[in-house]
Amino acid sequence: MNSRAFPLDKSDRICGYADMSLGKTPPHEDLFNSSTRYCEGRLSESSLYELLHQKGHLLFPDDAFADLYAGHGRGSVPPHIVAIVMVLQRAEGLSDRDAVERFSFDLRWKYACGGLDYDYPSFVHSVLVEQRARLRRSDHPDRIFEAVLEICKAAGLVGRKRAFDSTALYDAVATQDTVTMIRSAIRQLLAAVDADLAKKIRDALERDDDYTEPGKPSCDWDDKPAREALVDALARDAHAALGCLHNRKLAENAEQAGQLLATVVGQDLERNEDGRFRIAHGVARDRVISTVDPEARHGHKTSSRNFDGYKGHISVDPDSEIIAASDVTPGNIGDGEAAGELLRELETANAQQTPDAEPMQAYGDASYGTAEIVERLEEGGIEANVKVQEPARPHGGLFSKSAFAIDLAAQQVRCPQDFTVPIRQRPDGTGLANFGLHCPTCPLRSQCTNSRRGRSIRIHPKERTLQRSRKRQRNPAWKADYRATRPKVERKFGHLMRHRHGGRRARVRGVLRVRQDFAILCATANLKRLAVLGVHHEPAQRAR
Repeated sequence: MNSRAFPLDKSDRICGYADMSLGKTPPHEDLFNSSTRYCEGRLSESSLYELLHQKGHLLFPDDAFADLYAGHGRGSVPPHIVAIVMVLQRAEGLSDRDAVERFSFDLRWKYACGGLDYDYPSFVHSVLVEQRARLRRSDHPDRIFEAVLEICKAAGLVGRKRAFDSTALYDAVATQDTVTMIRSAIRQLLAAVDADLAKKIRDALERDDDYTEPGKPSCDWDDKPAREALVDALARDAHAALGCLHNRKLAENAEQAGQLLATVVGQDLERNEDGRFRIAHGVARDRVISTVDPEARHGHKTSSRNFDGYKGHISVDPDSEIIAASDVTPGNIGDGEAAGELLRELETANAQQTPDAEPMQAYGDASYGTAEIVERLEEGGIEANVKVQEPARPHGGLFSKSAFAIDLAAQQVRCPQDFTVPIRQRPDGTGLANFGLHCPTCPLRSQCTNSRRGRSIRIHPKERTLQRSRKRQRNPAWKADYRATRPKVERKFGHLMRHRHGGRRARVRGVLRVRQDFAILCATANLKRLAVLGVHHEPAQRAR
């Protein structure tokens, strides 16, 4: 069977590839009809196209993707070519259709894919969709990123330092209001269940709405009673639909649709005094913001900067600017809470060092400066250069917690006026030092507290770790090193977010898909960095 790309019939365009054998990239090109003849010598040595042309067959050999194919049926588009197209797609911020069109007509792309002939046949964009799905279902979904990182490490570009940070990734769908979400969730449930159950649900619904067309229901939105009536009617239809599911065994997609409906109703609605449903005051912490992408969340990068979608997390070697690890979480997950994947890579690298090697170092802003992360790093023999936030200063310019001398050995606290009180331990592991007996006669009271009960100081369960970290980071040498090192990760985000489509704006939906896409984006950034640095290390042959 010819291993080159081939024309596709209608079923291929609709369904993509199902059962097929591993296609092989052509080993030789026609010298007089080759993209190599035109591109060679015309591209800069620091060009990504040149790097992929020279090293792509070693980075992404066809055999490295052999486990993705069943070994029977028609031959696939060679996975080496698909992998390079996926990388170039992320480098240029293109959609699947635009990427395939670029492969068809841009000689640089065919040159990067191994110096293919001018007339090398193209393929449909669904090949990229199917390849991502195959990778996602495999035991090594991030093998493209891992292959690039392997050559970076072999070339000595991943050292003993890591800088952590995250950035907002906007979701690929519009955030929906409560009314639209509830109606959309009912529609999804009706589409997911079998015909008999769908009829039973429709018979139970009371609104004059067949729930077939998408969008907001019609309503006089300027009329408050009309809005309230619509919300109540939608809520009753939702509960009626959920009631039809009681004690029924459902298919997986129908069960997920039912859970989604229950979630959007439960998070946004409440009953008022007369038993009518209304939109609840406040926002649920883990609120679903869209039925189209139920895993996206409201996020806060800072107290004044909100977004909807996900967070992309990276760990960067600040000297070479190579990305050593990446992850994606819903937007409402804190950086410290999501640091696990980044820390695991650092811990693994530290464990592989020789016993006499200098310790690994971790750099992160205050989002990572928790006592738990500091202790985890220190227990692993890693130098924790994460910034532990100083205690917050009370409103009105009053004395902060740092103005009090906390003696954990003696279990007591001394205030600025030299009054000393014991630390009273609490069941949850925290401590409390209460100065209420001394405050009424204290000459510094106006600078310390406005409370009638006097000033009290709360002691963190890991106060000793926090104190040690704060003392260390006040050292001018520590500050200079931190300021010279940690901002490198922000520069790398500037490179990653260069293109809005597929950069700042996610191209796909769901945590797993966004995580996979973000990992390929990080692999592309590493390849660009390799090209700029002029690294020509030969990667080892791999087979999965």
